[in-house]
Amino acid sequence: MLLSFLLFLGFFAAVGLSSMRVKEDTTDDYLVAGRGMHPALAALSAVSTWNSGYMFIGFIGFTYAVGYSAVWIGLASTLGQILAWTWLYRYIQEEANERGVRSLSSLVASVSGAPEARLAAILSVVFLSIYAAAQLTSGGKALFVMMGWDEVVGILIGFVLVVAYCYAGGIRASIWTDAAQSCVMIVGSILLCTVALGEVGGFSGLNDGLTAQDPVLTGLIPPDLALGVSLWIFAFFLGGLGVAGQPQVVSRVMTLGTDAERKQAMIWFFVWQTPFILIMLVIGWASRVVFTQDGFDAELGLPTLAMEVLDPFWVGLILASIFAATMSTADSQVLACTAAITDDIRPEWSQDHGTTKKVTLGVAAFATLISFGGLYVPGGDSVFSLVVLAVYGLGGIFVPMLIVRWMGYTPDTRHSVTMMLAALTGVIVWRLLGLNEHVFESIPGMGMAFLAHFVDHSMRGIDGSPLGRFDVPNGRAIGIAALLVLAPVAAAEGAYMLRDDPADVGAVGAWAVEGTTELIELGSGTEYVGDGSSVTVEVHSDDAGGALDGRNVVGLVATLTYDEDETAGGPGCAAPGASNAESDTIAGLLTRADMSAQGEGQNSEASTSSHDVRVLWIDEALLDGGELNMTKADAQAAISGGTVGFGPTTLDLSVTVQQGGAAFCNHQDDGEEVRWTISALVFDATLAAA
Repeated sequence: MLLSFLLFLGFFAAVGLSSMRVKEDTTDDYLVAGRGMHPALAALSAVSTWNSGYMFIGFIGFTYAVGYSAVWIGLASTLGQILAWTWLYRYIQEEANERGVRSLSSLVASVSGAPEARLAAILSVVFLSIYAAAQLTSGGKALFVMMGWDEVVGILIGFVLVVAYCYAGGIRASIWTDAAQSCVMIVGSILLCTVALGEVGGFSGLNDGLTAQDPVLTGLIPPDLALGVSLWIFAFFLGGLGVAGQPQVVSRVMTLGTDAERKQAMIWFFVWQTPFILIMLVIGWASRVVFTQDGFDAELGLPTLAMEVLDPFWVGLILASIFAATMSTADSQVLACTAAITDDIRPEWSQDHGTTKKVTLGVAAFATLISFGGLYVPGGDSVFSLVVLAVYGLGGIFVPMLIVRWMGYTPDTRHSVTMMLAALTGVIVWRLLGLNEHVFESIPGMGMAFLAHFVDHSMRGIDGSPLGRFDVPNGRAIGIAALLVLAPVAAAEGAYMLRDDPADVGAVGAWAVEGTTELIELGSGTEYVGDGSSVTVEVHSDDAGGALDGRNVVGLVATLTYDEDETAGGPGCAAPGASNAESDTIAGLLTRADMSAQGEGQNSEASTSSHDVRVLWIDEALLDGGELNMTKADAQAAISGGTVGFGPTTLDLSVTVQQGGAAFCNHQDDGEEVRWTISALVFDATLAAA
């Protein structure tokens, strides 16, 4: 695995470093690749830099936690991204090419270096540094779970690679590496998804496994959204639209020369990203089925699953891909910060290539320190939480400003600063109040920015329409628009309130257990066990040859069968009863993981005896049916065996001999031959309202 990791990581690094051969030592080439990038490369890079550690680590953790309802973040976010690519990106590209700007913060002001551009640049640096820290944390987590290396080591390696990529070829090195990583990772993720589905018994086994853990996981909408379902989904849509506020993604658009190239890149982007999202959803759900232990870090689902089901070579490939993706994304964010600093905070550095590289080093060090700090703050190493904060914070700051300027409204410095500070305040207060647990920060961020726009325009009595070149609709038009929006929202909220709760998970009720049991043999054999000694045998769930895939294994049963082979000889054996054998004690210790059970029996002369040893992890009484008074979620958990029965099992056999005897009648018994069978106990159970 280590050799595979180093091989592919070396390949990605070589791709990035090879950009040195075509680079030009200019700041323009360093930050926007001379605006001559191929659409396919720019698109694949945008896919990688937009998803990266967030998709491999954070998104997997979110999917693990919420189940099927994670499809909404993929669907609604994709719709928002389509709108961004077809509308806002066109405006961004036209403005950037016409004005020759290289940073997103320059686009929110009419003049680079204006106070509002400087504020936007400062906020970009803060949020992008947090975002870059999340990427470094992702790499550290991946190396920790797959190599056992301390997360600090992974973060430091990431810092070195980020600086190397940036210094080697600037954004061109990042884009080339992203494109290579995207191609390799799509192959690795398809392989992992296919093997993981086989591990859990296909889509039916996946669904059954999620239902057994918690019926809420198979519902398309979470049951406890305090602010309703409409805002919850709309926040994902705005999050997708907020991609136009991500400097590290927008910089890819700025490397394109024409609008036709933008359209080509858009097609490449969605053709590549859409199946990738679907694959990650399945992997996240499979991780939830496979890893059920308390305290499991959900964000480690993908690398841990790869370790569990793939050969070491492919594990190394996936680890290298994850690590390369997070690092190339981090260097994109570091370069975006560099552009913001040199073009807007300190414009006098904009053409100083040497100083630009020093700024890059400083930003990379700052992001690394944030990543280190997150390791010691509760929740600070949550990649998903860090990315959501950064993405929705940047989206709230930039997207409303871009939309307002696209409409032809030219805000002055005060107006622009007010909008950005309102968005920042909305995002931070929303998170401090804990409301992000119900609706992500994109709504308060963008909502506060637009509210500040209309309030400031009205209070200052600024001439013209607040919609720029568009007239403010009359009351009738506003009423019709409100009706068109509120009608489906009201219908959705009504349906949500009246929905069938998936299995009434929150209600205590009486549930009848009905089911049948089946023993599926894992292994059998015969062992001679000497007096006072023991013999250990081992079987594995894989020995069933796939017969357990998707089945509810609730226990293991070992059956021991034995005779009596004691012999007697001598003249005294003719006396009545003198030749009778004494019963021996045959014991078995059955062990699976941290559970074990022991059972013993005695043999008898001239007959065959046997006994069972059983290890169960559900209430044995439920195997004969019965009734449970609890929530259905708890009842499902009570009859589910989870994944406990999958893995190795050992059986320790021991014999204690007792010998008969009488005067002149000698008995001989050195041990017993024990025939054993180990089987998995499968419980096909259903719940019905009692």
